[in-house]
Amino acid sequence: MDAICEPNVHLVEEDGEMILNMGPHHPSTHGVLRMILSMDSEVIRCLSADLGYLHRGIEKIGESIPWQGFMPYTDRVDYLGAMFVNHGYAMAVERLLGVEVPPRAEYLRVVADELNRIASHIICIGSVTMDLGAYTPFLHGIREREKINDIIEEWCGARLTYNYMRIGGVSFDLTPGLKIKILEFLDGFEVFVQEFNNLISFNEIFIKRCAGVGTITPEDAVGYGLIGPNLRASGVDFDVRRDHPYGVYPELDFDVCVGRGIKGEVGDVYDRFWLRIEEMLQSVRLIRQAIERMPMGPIMGKVPKKIKPEKGASAHSRVEGARGDLFTYVMSNGTVNPHRIHIRTGSFNAFSIVEKLAPGMMIADLVALFASLDIIAPETDR
Repeated sequence: MDAICEPNVHLVEEDGEMILNMGPHHPSTHGVLRMILSMDSEVIRCLSADLGYLHRGIEKIGESIPWQGFMPYTDRVDYLGAMFVNHGYAMAVERLLGVEVPPRAEYLRVVADELNRIASHIICIGSVTMDLGAYTPFLHGIREREKINDIIEEWCGARLTYNYMRIGGVSFDLTPGLKIKILEFLDGFEVFVQEFNNLISFNEIFIKRCAGVGTITPEDAVGYGLIGPNLRASGVDFDVRRDHPYGVYPELDFDVCVGRGIKGEVGDVYDRFWLRIEEMLQSVRLIRQAIERMPMGPIMGKVPKKIKPEKGASAHSRVEGARGDLFTYVMSNGTVNPHRIHIRTGSFNAFSIVEKLAPGMMIADLVALFASLDIIAPETDR
């Protein structure tokens, strides 16, 4: 008889099986998430995901505040990728209003987004190593992330929830000397990546913990609606920046990284880890181009002081966030407040595939799988 995971069971032993709660305050869940495990010794028989610990009603709040006032709430959707949610919401409203964003603002958005992508990916790859017992690489990553935080703090005054994008452009231009600081960081960061790879990426023990573990086939990746690095690591070549271009990305050169099974199988834990390292280097490439080609000019387009779109008008946007295809939908009821705001993120679907992959895994491998999916708890339950 197949094991059944009941969400309200804390600890039960029956027929040689044991029901365990992993979370909601477990360090490897990276937030307030809960998994109920039916265990046969160290082997998982089944897993049930339990969400709902972080519901804040963000999308509903959007119906009671003006269009411009919702921007700070977008930061809270994904606290590690706030720039992308800022960008997606701003772009959706701009399309609703027909607002044209100045070229300089578009380039500034690329620099901000790609710096945020590096900062987010550093946390992901560092967490994979830390969850598997290697704490030092995580601290090396935090050191580099702090450099990005310092740059963005000087730029817009915030280190985590940026509130940098605006409907029609961005809130601040580069401060004097910040361009040089960004380029110096990029030079040092490429050296860091080499050091990080020597420290952990090519470590034999780490490779054996990750290679061939938690493999997601291309069919399952598409079927479960995975996006971003989790989708590309399974061999599916899709990136919103290239395939549904926005902003000035069509003017920039970059490669879309795809899983190749370099140490194990296509779509395993190691592929998801390694793909994010490759994507960080592509972000470095994009930032350099954006800074070099950035024109002079205004950073805000012409936006009405009172945003009041026609009743029933709607628009959507798609941006390539750190966790993938970030979809934002907005609809107007003819007032100064939105009628509906919906944001589709990647963590909910990534969490859903864990139930399929977990049976038969060792519990230590589940930790590696979960870390490699880069699930952010606030994204799963807004």
